[in-house]
Amino acid sequence: FPSLMTRRTNKACFLWTLGPQISWKLVYLCEYFGPLVFHPLFIGVRNHLYPLIYSVVKGYVPAPAPATLTGSLTSVQQAAFYMIMAHFVKRELEVLFVHKFSANTMPANFIIRNSFFYWVFAGLLGAFEIYAPFSPTAQAGAFLSSPLDFIGLALYLFGELCNANVHWYLSGLRKPGETARKIPNGLGFSLVTCPNYMFEIIAWIGIILVTRSPTLVIFIIIGSYYMYIWGRGKEKAYRKQFPDQYKKKRYVMLPGLL
Repeated sequence: FPSLMTRRTNKACFLWTLGPQISWKLVYLCEYFGPLVFHPLFIGVRNHLYPLIYSVVKGYVPAPAPATLTGSLTSVQQAAFYMIMAHFVKRELEVLFVHKFSANTMPANFIIRNSFFYWVFAGLLGAFEIYAPFSPTAQAGAFLSSPLDFIGLALYLFGELCNANVHWYLSGLRKPGETARKIPNGLGFSLVTCPNYMFEIIAWIGIILVTRSPTLVIFIIIGSYYMYIWGRGKEKAYRKQFPDQYKKKRYVMLPGLL
């Protein structure tokens, strides 16, 4: 059913129809589903797709090893696949079983806008680049043969586990039946307003170190911009609602930076 939004002024009451609605849970499930489609898809078609592309761009990209052009993935590409897939499977499971949404629905036409970022940058473009036999990922050598791989894997595991911990903590902050907003004090909240964003960025830095992917660098830069805006909004809301109890944070998601 369409939802209605009203605004009252001194002289009149205006009414807007926001159109058909869709649940927030479904929106998030759709957002994170894109990368789960594109990464297996590009692996499935790589032996047919990339030889054709390489014949066009071979003068502009590094020469792939013959075995990688029509053969199997390198060990770094395999690691990248499992890391990215595990990240988005985790996100889907959190939407289904952990996250609680303060609003039930949003306008259905927003789903395209919200999904575009994940489907295009983390999904389509990220997968297209990472599994190419001439990509930085393919040129990286064997997995765990470089210190970058060890650092990236450690950051990824740390970020993912801590991010999951924060999400689990926030989901239980308000007990069943409670509606009052509370001040969070769990892991990372002494450093920043939104430690879930901090750990999310740390996990993606880990993925980037392993994949050497320029596309994922762009993805996390854009994502960090929006997370910073949302984090600032949360910080302002905490300060306004709890002027005496809330310990103000200087940084909303990255200590010393943002």
